[in-house]
Amino acid sequence: MDVLRDLLNWRSLRWKIAALVAMSCCAIALTVGVLVHRSTLARSLNDGGSKAVTQLSRDLQDYERDTTPPDSLRLSPEAMPVELLRRLRGPQGLRDGYATWYDGEGPGDHPSMWAARTYRGSPVAVEVDMTPDLLTRRALDRHMWKYSLVALAVVVPLSALAAELPNRRLRRVARTARRIASGDLAARTSAGGGSDEIAEISATVDSMADSLLGRLLAEQRFTADVAHELRTPLMGLVTASGLLPEGEATELVRDRVAVLRALVENLLEISRLDAGAERADLGPVPLAEAVSESLVRTGLQTQLTTAGALSAETDPRRLDRIVANLVVNAHRHGRAPVEVEVAGTCVTVRDHGPGFPHELLADGPSRFRTGASERGRGHGLGLTIALGQAQVIGASLSFANAPDGGAVVTLRLPATD
Repeated sequence: MDVLRDLLNWRSLRWKIAALVAMSCCAIALTVGVLVHRSTLARSLNDGGSKAVTQLSRDLQDYERDTTPPDSLRLSPEAMPVELLRRLRGPQGLRDGYATWYDGEGPGDHPSMWAARTYRGSPVAVEVDMTPDLLTRRALDRHMWKYSLVALAVVVPLSALAAELPNRRLRRVARTARRIASGDLAARTSAGGGSDEIAEISATVDSMADSLLGRLLAEQRFTADVAHELRTPLMGLVTASGLLPEGEATELVRDRVAVLRALVENLLEISRLDAGAERADLGPVPLAEAVSESLVRTGLQTQLTTAGALSAETDPRRLDRIVANLVVNAHRHGRAPVEVEVAGTCVTVRDHGPGFPHELLADGPSRFRTGASERGRGHGLGLTIALGQAQVIGASLSFANAPDGGAVVTLRLPATD
């Protein structure tokens, strides 16, 4: 179906090239046709004039010899065209004393070539029928148009077929670019050799994918290195904070240490997700009950609505992690009330804050980026972890803004068989 749609797309490069070739062929055929027609007409008039002059000279010789004018010889000026007489009287129209005139207005498409001269003080003329010459020129014109159309009918399909190869290469580059845009940084065009513009575009797309992949891997390595490097001193801080005497300062230190510990745990979780080390333990899970228990564990005031909730094939521990992160993110960066709806195998979390920034809606969540400042402060790891865990359990996570304000996150889980 996609191939047929592409073939019928008149805006495609294939048909633009075919149209350009067709226009070029038509322009060439028209130019050659006009030049050949004019050249043939000029030669025909020249040959006809010479034939008429020869005929007039022969008739005058016969007239002098026999004293009887031949039937083709005109002696009366009234039987001659006015234009022929005008040329005969004007020296600019004479050719060796003869005047010629092509009369194409004859009855029934029967043109004539006239030749005249002054003989014994009076004009004499002959008329030569040019009908065979006219028919020959018309036949030549017909053949030129016919064979031009035949050539056009052959060249245009061949040009469309010839355009298919670069068109196919461009489609391959476009498919690769779409795969890269969707997150598949391992996609390459595999354009092979070549030094044309398409090969240059393919090489540029591959180079762009290599650069993006390198930056992503560097970012993942940095996240993993930071998490592991912080883990050892963090454990020392946790132990030391537990030995401090009770007091307001101690509570403040322990609170900050807990925040730092959560950050390091999140970084370790992201590094495991990046490395593909996470494996889901799938099984049938009653979705409404699982989401309700997750909301209770968050300890946050959240409205829950269930409508036709089903069982989902998922990992309950990872589902709890996803729902908890989404709810905490909604409370932290949005505004109350925070609403959670379970319908079928979909879980929707909505707040009534300023909504997601445009960058997050366009590119998805990114670590250490919280988007708009009005959505609060944070490390930008909650949504990143939720998205990574959703991919592990085979679910999808989509982000949007409600028409009347607020951020909306929808988790779609696979149903049980």
